[in-house]
Amino acid sequence: MSKRDYYDVLGVSKSATEKELKSAFRKLAMEHHPDRNPGDEVAEKTFKEVNEAYDALKDPQKRAAYDQYGHAAFEQGGGGNPFGGGAGAAGFDGFGDIFEEMFGSAFGGRRGGGGRSQPGRGSDLQYNMSISLDEAFEGKTTQIKVPSAESCSTCSGSGAKPGTSPTTCGTCCGRGRVRTQNGIFAMERACPTCSGQGQVISDPCRPCGGAGKVAKDKQLSVNIPAGVEDGTRIRLSGEGELGQRGGPSGDLYIFLTIKDHDLFEREAQHLFISMPIAVTTAALGGEIEVPSIDGARVRVKIPAGAQSGQQLRLRGKGMSIYRRQERGDLYVRVDVETPTNLSKRQRELLEEFEKEGNAHSPLAAKFLNKVKGFFSAE
Repeated sequence: MSKRDYYDVLGVSKSATEKELKSAFRKLAMEHHPDRNPGDEVAEKTFKEVNEAYDALKDPQKRAAYDQYGHAAFEQGGGGNPFGGGAGAAGFDGFGDIFEEMFGSAFGGRRGGGGRSQPGRGSDLQYNMSISLDEAFEGKTTQIKVPSAESCSTCSGSGAKPGTSPTTCGTCCGRGRVRTQNGIFAMERACPTCSGQGQVISDPCRPCGGAGKVAKDKQLSVNIPAGVEDGTRIRLSGEGELGQRGGPSGDLYIFLTIKDHDLFEREAQHLFISMPIAVTTAALGGEIEVPSIDGARVRVKIPAGAQSGQQLRLRGKGMSIYRRQERGDLYVRVDVETPTNLSKRQRELLEEFEKEGNAHSPLAAKFLNKVKGFFSAE
């Protein structure tokens, strides 16, 4: 079942202001809160949808990403969105979904930590890119478009309306966290008043809605070296999430996936190609032309008596080797093709050949001897 549109969940238009979003969220959250509707599964489900929708739309960057990509912006490996899981995402400790990590809470906050008023490094982000085997062989420089953020020029990143300043939160005294005591148990959580920021903004900046940053796509140049392998990770320093309150930006990591090739199969630095040859060429020997990954044609000598599956090695005709001025090898797998639609003369020649016995087919003769031995033993 497909997810409902976030704007429909909150009952607002796509042009709704930050204030309208917050008002709709508070009203619906109060109406469907589980404490007010004990045992009501429909209300609980609606409450979760409302929270999810507001979490996605309250931040201008998350909202911009949703407007562009829809629900795929927050799903692993979704649709045409280049950000997501896919190859390389699993086991990459510390890296969540790019939008989940990038856009955090309404003021760009991230998980964990104490007082949020201190400068903090932005999250490291992940971008998945697919390239062809030819591009992996040659290397390339390409441009990518990344949903990003920049400090709001109107408020200089403070989130407050020009002429005003954020004030220290009176609830947490600027720590960003509050502690509650219940008997012998103590629990610490993000301050509900300032959302863990340690400061409150009474008069938010209109262009950024108090976030201190605005959504903006940026173009980045990515250099892919020759010889990269599937799963190679490329780091772009300082191109990750914008830092908090003047802190340094995180890094952007490009994860490469290499598409299958129509002709070649790759194993590390070596390439493999299957070449069909006529039965006469296999029997008598000869030469064939084989394509190479660099676009050249290479002549390969087929030895007389070549068998299907036999591999012929061409040194230095394989893949580029990452960060080395060398290439792997190209292995040509022989695939002997049985002729079809024989003419009368061709059939006669083959029948004559068959009358000569299997002296010229040592593998067949060896196998038949094994079969005879098997039946005679019974």
